[in-house]
Amino acid sequence: MSTCLIICGALAREILALKERHGWQVDVVAVPATFHMIPARIAPAVEKRIVELRQRYDRLIVVYGDCGTGGALDEMLDRLGVERIAGPHCYEWYGGSLFQQLMDEEPGTYFLTDFMVRHFRTLVLKSMGLDRFPQLKQDYFGNYRRVVYLVQKPDPALIEQAKAVASYLGLPLEIRATGYNFLEARLLELLQQNGNRSNS
Repeated sequence: MSTCLIICGALAREILALKERHGWQVDVVAVPATFHMIPARIAPAVEKRIVELRQRYDRLIVVYGDCGTGGALDEMLDRLGVERIAGPHCYEWYGGSLFQQLMDEEPGTYFLTDFMVRHFRTLVLKSMGLDRFPQLKQDYFGNYRRVVYLVQKPDPALIEQAKAVASYLGLPLEIRATGYNFLEARLLELLQQNGNRSNS
């Protein structure tokens, strides 16, 4: 059975690492991670990929959270009969039960992942205009009380970058090593199934 994973570009490194680790015989097609800045674009972009790919594969799996689409992504996937990995977003996938624990402990938590740390300048500073209008930082981040970095793959360079992000935000930093957690476990479960949705 031929399978294709339609993924958020923010997960590309992690999905390719998991593919290699487990020897998954799947193809991987990404949707740009920058669409997170305009969530209304996510469902149409994923639908476009599905239409392009569904005749070429027996099975399509979307590796995306709701990610701010307000249910539009799942509504579209239900309409087309395409499955999605469970979970609201990558912070929950990586953090697992720890994510909710951290949110209950401090709702004003700003989460980082390896991808977010690596691309903070481009994805946050530039796309939100903070490089041009630094005075907006308080408006965007004034209600946060701490930064928690959920580490997928330990890297001293990324740790230093996370410290720089926390310093820029003026917030204390906590580092939690999570690995791939639910992202790996849920994908393993899906790929071991024959699929309960038709892509034809």
